[in-house]
Amino acid sequence: MSDEPHRKRLGADERREEIIRVTLELAARQRVDDITTQDMAQAMGLTQGAVFRHFPSKDAIWLAVMQWVRERLLGVLGQAAAQGRDPLDALQRMFFAHIDFIAGHPAIPRVLMSEHLHGRSPALRQLVTEIMLGYEARIAGLIRDAQTLGLARTDLDAHAAATLYIGMIQGLVLQTSILRTQRTLAAEAARTFPVFLQAIHPTQGTHP
Repeated sequence: MSDEPHRKRLGADERREEIIRVTLELAARQRVDDITTQDMAQAMGLTQGAVFRHFPSKDAIWLAVMQWVRERLLGVLGQAAAQGRDPLDALQRMFFAHIDFIAGHPAIPRVLMSEHLHGRSPALRQLVTEIMLGYEARIAGLIRDAQTLGLARTDLDAHAAATLYIGMIQGLVLQTSILRTQRTLAAEAARTFPVFLQAIHPTQGTHP
């Protein structure tokens, strides 16, 4: 008997994509640590057996979720950077593209910061580490390019500035998740980023 009698049959890739999407939706509503494969299956109208036909374990699902996040996020950031007229404009476009991406996928910060998942899966922890270090290196590279062009202070520690850039995003996500009825992520990002630009600019005022 079919595991999914009332469901449209999907190809393997489509079903894996659906499992990833549903897992992120569940993570947006409940604690990441509490999500079970039964929750995933129930949300899709499937049995756990149907889920395990596509992933060998729950850890494998979470790893696939983070691989999906990496692919989508890097694509969004790459497209934003490519539209920049100079390194600082690219930094700004990437910042707000990242903010928009998180606003559209609110579960992602929870997955990234879940000590439970990281402790269970060394592969997941390694993937998250690679994402963060790669992102930081890209931001630092743009800051160094801005220094070369005279758009950023030459005495600036590019690595530290990149860490601050990423920390701003993480801090805003945490702050607005707590103060959700009082502040929005987009509004706080719009207030915060000009301060960062002013801090790294070689002269007073923000980058035009």
